[in-house]
Amino acid sequence: MIVMSLSVPPAVAPSSPFLRVLRFVFAHWARQKARVALVAGAIALNTAADVSIPLFAGRLVDAFAEPDRNAALDAALLALGAIVALGVAMAAFRHVAFVAIVALTQKVMRDVAAEAFARVQRFSTDWHANSFAGSTVRKITRGIWSVDQFNDLLLASLLSSALVLVGATAILGAYWPMMGLIAAVGSLAYVGLTVWAALGWIAPAARLSNAWDTKLGGALADAVTCNAIVKSFGAEAREEALLSRVIAKWSRRTTRTWMRAVWTITFQNAAIAMLRAAVLAAAVWLWWKQQASPGDAAFVLVMFGVIHGYLKDVGMHVSDLQRAVNDLQELVELHDEPVGVADRADARPIAIDKGRIAFENVTFHYGGHATPLYRDFSVGIAAGERVGLVGRSGSGKTTFVKLIQRLYDVTAGRVTIDGQDVGSATQASLRAAIATVAQEPILFHRSLAENIAYARPGATRDEIERAAALANAHGFISGLPKGYATLVGERGVKLSGGERQRVAIARAFLADAPILILDEATSSLDSESEGLIQEAIERLMVGRTTIVIAHRLSTVRAMDRILVFDRGRIVEQGDHPSLLRREDGVYRRLFERQASDLTKALAV
Repeated sequence: MIVMSLSVPPAVAPSSPFLRVLRFVFAHWARQKARVALVAGAIALNTAADVSIPLFAGRLVDAFAEPDRNAALDAALLALGAIVALGVAMAAFRHVAFVAIVALTQKVMRDVAAEAFARVQRFSTDWHANSFAGSTVRKITRGIWSVDQFNDLLLASLLSSALVLVGATAILGAYWPMMGLIAAVGSLAYVGLTVWAALGWIAPAARLSNAWDTKLGGALADAVTCNAIVKSFGAEAREEALLSRVIAKWSRRTTRTWMRAVWTITFQNAAIAMLRAAVLAAAVWLWWKQQASPGDAAFVLVMFGVIHGYLKDVGMHVSDLQRAVNDLQELVELHDEPVGVADRADARPIAIDKGRIAFENVTFHYGGHATPLYRDFSVGIAAGERVGLVGRSGSGKTTFVKLIQRLYDVTAGRVTIDGQDVGSATQASLRAAIATVAQEPILFHRSLAENIAYARPGATRDEIERAAALANAHGFISGLPKGYATLVGERGVKLSGGERQRVAIARAFLADAPILILDEATSSLDSESEGLIQEAIERLMVGRTTIVIAHRLSTVRAMDRILVFDRGRIVEQGDHPSLLRREDGVYRRLFERQASDLTKALAV
């Protein structure tokens, strides 16, 4: 038996995952109580019919043993009719049960998929930076499909098995207490062994093997996503060697899990063999003592056949349940993961008219950092002002714009736009009012028209083309064979860097947001592309409050004001000429160093 399951963090208690998964599934069942009740009722009736068949099988054998054939015919026909009717009833009840399970499971799977995606979308920037996209997708898809298995196991399989074992044992006990006792003790011992083996012995190994299964998925996704880099360094063999080490570890962990499952099956078969021997010995003893007729013996044998079949099924179902629990576990952990930044209960859409930004006594530190990056930090940006942010890496430039977008919450103080605290606004309305053009723009593997219209999904084709023209992108798009219908590839890899940047600028034009954030949008481009993009950016900045994160100081010369950051503080501010006039100024030193590096590069 192949057992694949997911990992649990070491800090979580061994019994905790099972209970957490049960709570998660039951919470979804609670949304469909009528369907769950219908399934349970149909399964109970199906089970009652199944358990009743051995009784009439025994009566049929007794009729066969009756010397007076004419007198026995009525009893035989009655027993036969009852068996046929019970068989038809079983089929009908089982059909009803599974029709209801299909509807129940599909609704739960849809809800789980939608809620998992919505939650992952809202996790913090740090969470996404520290997580493999491939691993996250694998956790979600594997968890979604395990819902199907989980519902079938609990509602159709284990519920039915439990009812059969209880009912069969009770019927046997009613006829012969000793036989009932043997069946009850044997069944409980078998179920106990199976549950302990699945949850206490296989599950820990399975969680570890599935942790490596998730790592394998992440490693594959990482290598495939970065295939262009692999090719550029001729590193195919190196990546294959790296993956082979992950596969080897995954294989060892998975083999251990499977072997534990194999040993469990062996123990289960031995336990069933012992129970079979005990029941048959009791039947022989009852027959010898003349306490059981041939029909009774047939009844016992058929009933034990039912018990035997369901006991074997219980072993398989419990093992499958353990696998389903582990498959759902990481999805449940995603569900339980706190959202990094959540809308407040009283959050309202923000209404930005002018775009005036203010940091008011802001203190902020990243999680896990004892020292704040900002401490009692205050600065204002006027409406329509163009501001450049410069400073060494880690000085706080990027954090500044992330706090404006509320990708992080401040520790103390507040950030306001037009006097409104961004923490009191809905995140969707806040970010819709801020257009961003990143240094490395990311595009969806969709058409160029869809990528541009992402800022405004309802935009017309004329509006899309106008935005592209303003971004100096219409020319190259029109020259493509499929024009605006061209698919750009994953993350836009089918376009050049300059083309991706112009599409991102077109997207910002279409957004028509009052606030614009540019993260060195012209770096790493050829001169022609840089010129086209700079021209488009100049048009884009008109009438907007603009913040430019600058790595090359030449890009902020025309800014109304430049903020010079150092270790979370603004150490200088002013326009380009005034900052250059400061003899010992930080900005002047940075500018002269870059100018010197450029001169040396040109001299080579």
